[in-house]
Amino acid sequence: MPNHLSLLGIIHTAISVLALFAAAYSLFADGEIIPTNSRGRLYILLTVITCLTSLPIMKTGHFTGAHSVAVVILVLLIFGTYVKAMRIFGKFADYLQAIVMSASLFLSCIPAVVETLTRLPISHPIASGPNDLPIQKGLGILTLCFFAGIIYQIIKIKASKKSVIVPGGEARPN
Repeated sequence: MPNHLSLLGIIHTAISVLALFAAAYSLFADGEIIPTNSRGRLYILLTVITCLTSLPIMKTGHFTGAHSVAVVILVLLIFGTYVKAMRIFGKFADYLQAIVMSASLFLSCIPAVVETLTRLPISHPIASGPNDLPIQKGLGILTLCFFAGIIYQIIKIKASKKSVIVPGGEARPN
């Protein structure tokens, strides 16, 4: 059966779906994934577990590009978490953090799109492989959403830096 998942595959898939929901919640609540608040920490925790559980899953019997993506996501999560503490990035750290955390989500969504479209519906999956048109269109839409989200976050961060809240709750330009 082409859609068979191992127990580890089922656990990995369930946790990865929860990680995507945590990211969506964080994006809607905060406009970005902030590693220092509870929503951001939940996304990071679930994504780390997702990446770690993906490493022993080998449909082809060897390390693949998907495993490399998991390693890159782990590196991005570490960098995104600590980028604000690195003085070298100065005033750009907020922007870089938003971009890096969004990139970790974007990369997490690539296998989600491919696996979903090659496995569902179970009786007759939409696509047979990663080069099929439905997957390519899905990845194109995902890429557009990623860039639109980055632009939105940059605008939002820039706007928040332009005004400072003074005692009494008033916003005053910087």
